[in-house]
Amino acid sequence: MRVFVVGANGQTGRRLVTQLRARGDDPVAGLGPDEDGEDWEDQGITVHRIDLLAKPERIASALMGCDAVMFAAGSGGRTKDDMTLLIDLDGAVKTMQAAEIAGVRRFLMISMLFAEDRNRWAEPLKPLYAAKFYADNWLVHQTNLAYTIVQPGALSFHPGTGQVKSDPLAVGSIPRADLAAFMVAALHAPQAVGKTIPLLQGSTPIAEVLARI
Repeated sequence: MRVFVVGANGQTGRRLVTQLRARGDDPVAGLGPDEDGEDWEDQGITVHRIDLLAKPERIASALMGCDAVMFAAGSGGRTKDDMTLLIDLDGAVKTMQAAEIAGVRRFLMISMLFAEDRNRWAEPLKPLYAAKFYADNWLVHQTNLAYTIVQPGALSFHPGTGQVKSDPLAVGSIPRADLAAFMVAALHAPQAVGKTIPLLQGSTPIAEVLARI
């Protein structure tokens, strides 16, 4: 599948592009207007620059010909709440709209654990939780996309193990490598379509967790 990765230069986005290629898919590295894509191009990976502050029609032009979109972009911890609103919420929604304009049906979103439960929102991260909550809801209720929403726990840089769990009541973390591996596997799992999946480090192989969904 030709898969457009929004936020391909991010810590998780880079792992998505690498693992998609390793699995035999054709990743497209979606970068911001001023981001350097030379290392991707040196590996023979197509690079498209998109501006999440632009209109959906502009974004859609980069998505043409793709089979799926993975949204891994974020405003980052160094920005203020206005950019959280404009990138993590409005940028995500505009990418969904762009996917529909471009005729891309499959859409995989990286959200946050407990994004749908306001009672579990940690105080310093409330603006980000709110952005994820409303972006997820738009994807589910305002689009016709074949979506999968993955809600990981705290992201770590520990080596991936290929072992995860999906428990809506548990708390914890997950290596970015395992989140990326799960996203790539979910892309090819029909049973993951239309599902919102909490994800943490665990003791069950990714394929088994997906088979139970």
